[in-house]
Amino acid sequence: MRSIGLLGAISIGIGGMVGGGIFAVLGEAVSLAHGATAVAFAIAGVVAILTAYSYAKLSVTYQSEGGTVTFIDKAFGDNILSGSVNLMLWLSYLVTISLYATAFASYGETFFTHKSQWLHHGLIVISIIIPAVINLVSASFVGKSETVIVVIKVALLVLVIAAGSFYVDTERMSPVHWGSALSIVTAGMIIFVAYEGFELIANSAQDIKNPDKNLPRAFYASVIIVIALYILIAVITVGNVPENILMQAKDYALAEAAKPSLGQMGFTLVAFAALLSTFSAINATIYGNARLGYIIAKDGKLPRALMDEGKKSGVPFKGVLYTTLLSLVLANSIDLTEIAIIGSAGFLLIFLLVNISAFKLSQEIKANRFVLLTSSVLSFLALCTLLFHTYTSNPRAVVIFMGFIIISGLFELIYGRYVRGHFFNRKYKIIQ
Repeated sequence: MRSIGLLGAISIGIGGMVGGGIFAVLGEAVSLAHGATAVAFAIAGVVAILTAYSYAKLSVTYQSEGGTVTFIDKAFGDNILSGSVNLMLWLSYLVTISLYATAFASYGETFFTHKSQWLHHGLIVISIIIPAVINLVSASFVGKSETVIVVIKVALLVLVIAAGSFYVDTERMSPVHWGSALSIVTAGMIIFVAYEGFELIANSAQDIKNPDKNLPRAFYASVIIVIALYILIAVITVGNVPENILMQAKDYALAEAAKPSLGQMGFTLVAFAALLSTFSAINATIYGNARLGYIIAKDGKLPRALMDEGKKSGVPFKGVLYTTLLSLVLANSIDLTEIAIIGSAGFLLIFLLVNISAFKLSQEIKANRFVLLTSSVLSFLALCTLLFHTYTSNPRAVVIFMGFIIISGLFELIYGRYVRGHFFNRKYKIIQ
């Protein structure tokens, strides 16, 4: 029985995007784009809305809780490419958990007088362990609490925008204060992870009422609303606070942006909203990634060890455990900038493949091939721009990202051919 209306579907998309991303990456955007931070968010938004078109068309035709995984499988079949993407998607969600946990720690530290590495890493551990326990004890709490948290965090962001609009100094956003064209585009791609989340609507397609109309509306409405929200936040941040102060508070720039209009109370409110948002985002992503691992394993594309869903709780225990342990390792070993880069690169790669999948299936999904070609080309150029700029400034992040791709490919090459092919009697081809 379909139980989710249009507003519910839109809230899934907005809730998925306005998680911890905007709180974590705003300072990164300012450091590269400077006065053109709002432009950087708009550029990233263009890639997001074009990709939303692909998701909307694919979701209407192939309604499945597998979402992204299902779309790529439909287009490419059971081979090394589609199999590798399954694991790459799972790893990308681990990176987003790490991003949210690092942001949680950065904002959490603002409530303490003395900062230290022990405090920072302690807050990271707490922000991952507690949601993991919640997932294991009461999975239903994740869904029930999410709607309330979405309303609270969006309301607080709107408050910051409304109050800060009276203090904006437009001179700070004039072209003389902009970064170079390449740095502005790169900033947009680094913060692209803040738009990750609208694809979760596809995973709920089977539960959405009147899907032919409501799925496209939900995708477009949620992305457009979030683009507008992010651009306004960027305007308030850059327009209200001198850049040198924003750079000192890089990891919690949004809280600093609330100070001119709302004082210390505004700073505290935003810091609290960041803690709430990142915590809920970790909570939801641990659940979603454990479910994703379960779905992929159920289909034989990951080891069956991820398929131990509890009979009473309905929680894939080992999936939650693996997600938690790997997220703890990533969050405590990679810094915020590298996590943002790897996360954005991961989802740009996934979205590129989804756009190509939509192009390949354009007749079946009745989509405009020119729009799909444009979205594929833009996704590809965006990924190349991000990797090129990052390699010159932060090569370690590129090495880690390429490591994820190699691990995904090797795992699929070995597991897909020699385990799944033999024990699951799957027709398997290297190229299809």
